Amino acid sequence: MKVTVDISSDYKETSVTVHCREVDDSIQDILNFLNKREAAFIVGRDGDMQHILQPDEIHYFHTNKESVLAVTADGSFKVKEKLYELEEMLPQDRFVRLSKSVIANLYELRRFEHSFNGTLCVYFKSGEKEYVSRHYVNTIKTALQMNRRKKS
Repeated sequence: MKVTVDISSDYKETSVTVHCREVDDSIQDILNFLNKREAAFIVGRDGDMQHILQPDEIHYFHTNKESVLAVTADGSFKVKEKLYELEEMLPQDRFVRLSKSVIANLYELRRFEHSFNGTLCVYFKSGEKEYVSRHYVNTIKTALQMNRRKKS
């Protein structure tokens, strides 16, 4: 298999073209990898049981020591992915980074309040709360469309 990469600032967007005689397993693997932008499901572990989690039912992900947990209405589940991998896999219009250790489902947020040190405290529908670090405050405000300017 021959691989060619052409890098130029003249390109407006990245495109991938595959030239092949036929679509065999290796080509299909490449196509599957390229098309896999959003996860259809995530496998979470609770003890010896593995659960299939739909992204829509996950309230948030957070790090806990050396592992990443997915929090749902049914409990917390250990997932194998790192937060940065989840950030790439999950729908970007639904999930947003709150801090170095938390990614939240925007549709599971109930309310938030400003904290004294410039952070936000976010409350989930489940009653749980997490803090948005100052670095990510503008990101969440943009995601929630709070950065709109008032018209005079």
